[in-house]
Amino acid sequence: MNTIRDKPLMAIDVGNSQIMAGLFPQNNAELGGNQLPQPNRTLALQSQDWDPMELALWLAPMQPADFDWIVGSVCDRASRALQVWLESEPDKPSNRFLDFKDLTLGIEIPDPAAIGIDRLLGAVAANCVRPPNCPCIVIDLGSAITVDVISSQGSFHGGAILPGIQMSARALHDFTDRLPRVALTGELPPPPVGRSTEEAISSGIYWGTVGALRMLIDEMRTGMSNDPMVIVTGGNASIVAEALDVEVRCEPYLILSGIKVAVDSNRKAQRGI
Repeated sequence: MNTIRDKPLMAIDVGNSQIMAGLFPQNNAELGGNQLPQPNRTLALQSQDWDPMELALWLAPMQPADFDWIVGSVCDRASRALQVWLESEPDKPSNRFLDFKDLTLGIEIPDPAAIGIDRLLGAVAANCVRPPNCPCIVIDLGSAITVDVISSQGSFHGGAILPGIQMSARALHDFTDRLPRVALTGELPPPPVGRSTEEAISSGIYWGTVGALRMLIDEMRTGMSNDPMVIVTGGNASIVAEALDVEVRCEPYLILSGIKVAVDSNRKAQRGI
């Protein structure tokens, strides 16, 4: 990672449907042994046709150059718009778009460059809170759902990817003539037996997702020497975590925290700490 100056950190998680910005203070507060750094302020934007000036308005009266901008992106279109905007600013804010080489993380897969940086940042954050010699399963419920394994030694070992809740709802609507688009914003968890088409879709998507995650957790843990810690993050984390039948830790800003941890590690390395 290029040299990062000691300014407040603007961490940006660019996903396929949502951009999450998190502002971290310049001075690090002392954290407990199993706590992650949390952003002071956050802003959620839609990735589709977003306007970077929304970030500028959110930051006002501070200027973009007052921050170090560190970005983890899995959406090229949205990250290009961000990069063009940052480079067009008069004072050229310091910025870095992360890749796997920027992370202090063992990656035990053949092609690390092909793995979404969000999955790796989740592993970086998980390594800060999992107990010693304890493996970890990280579930990120976004546009797609990722279920990833971190070994008891802290290495990323890969995982599974499946359609997210809203992606599944959209697919049922887009690839059929008569099935309606269901937002799954009503009572959750929905009853397993739907008494209307909308209820049946909600049931199938919700309980199908929960069932898939339960099975993946069970199958993944069979190859582990110890029971894993399970961390859940993402926009739909709160509506799924309680139904997984295992103890889970919810971290709504896990990826932003992973960016902060990566930056702090880089700053310490620069100082020889």
